Amino acid sequence: MNIEIITSKDSKQKETGFGSLLACDDVFKSLEKMGHSVSLTICKTLEDLENVVKRKPNLVILAVKYMPVKGKENLWLSQYFDTNNIEYSGSSRETLKYDSDKVFAKERLKSLSIKTAKYFTATPGQYNSENEIPFAFPLFVKPGDAANGNGIDDASFVENFFELQNKVLSLYEIYNEPVLIEEYLDGKEFTVAVTKNYSGEVTASAIEIIPPVSHGGLRILGADVKKDDSETLKEIAATDIESVIEIAIASYLGLGIRGFGRIDIKMDSLGCCYFMEANLVPGMNQSTSYFPQACAIANNMSYDNVIKSMLNECLARAKIGVNQLSLL
Repeated sequence: MNIEIITSKDSKQKETGFGSLLACDDVFKSLEKMGHSVSLTICKTLEDLENVVKRKPNLVILAVKYMPVKGKENLWLSQYFDTNNIEYSGSSRETLKYDSDKVFAKERLKSLSIKTAKYFTATPGQYNSENEIPFAFPLFVKPGDAANGNGIDDASFVENFFELQNKVLSLYEIYNEPVLIEEYLDGKEFTVAVTKNYSGEVTASAIEIIPPVSHGGLRILGADVKKDDSETLKEIAATDIESVIEIAIASYLGLGIRGFGRIDIKMDSLGCCYFMEANLVPGMNQSTSYFPQACAIANNMSYDNVIKSMLNECLARAKIGVNQLSLL
């Protein structure tokens, strides 16, 4: 099968998708081992994408969600290839909104009675006193649309109105969008790699994430921790596994995710699980990214088998398309 991996090298993107070109190369090598004809294309302009369409690959693997276009809105790759009738990996443009907008995902799952941490959004000056905010401290403050721990640090944990004002202002100055504020959950933290094959069979690989203790005495899974790979990934305790996987699969299905996605979950002090966010184009560095690491730790899967599992659905769609063409 003729496959192109599509990425867009732009250091300004808040959401990096598979990650670096090295991560894309990991996926490339795995697909080659399966016997596919694979190429890696870095798209910087609309002309680059038009050339992909002219080549008519059987499948494009989208390593990022969108391509920045100078002077215009971001060009969403899933929508572009949908329009040009080329099969692509992962979820549709509509579903990817749940990845890019954490509040949108929370609202969707809340409507389905799936638990998520209580939340509200704020802009600088929107609230004038502690009495005006919807619920009590402590709170956790983070960007509503950034990935990879961007904007998250010790100052995200706020215990009073002054700290809240400062963190909201600092994030708003960076992202220029309403800031997400959640009730602080002080229990364990988990991530779950979920795949659904072409037959509809769902597989979940769940692990616990333990950030290191910071200078402030907190365990915050922020950008610096992820960049340094200083967190610990481990098997989930037998007492927790059922409830974690249950809410992960419910969230995956509730958001209408196609093929693969990573669901982040956190517990409160009583052991109750809550959906936190979804990552629908997860990092794929085979030695450090959560998705392949979760599959390895929870289900003893090799990296090549992770790629087979996560791309089963789109490879099957592309194969059917190839077979249909051969009958014409």
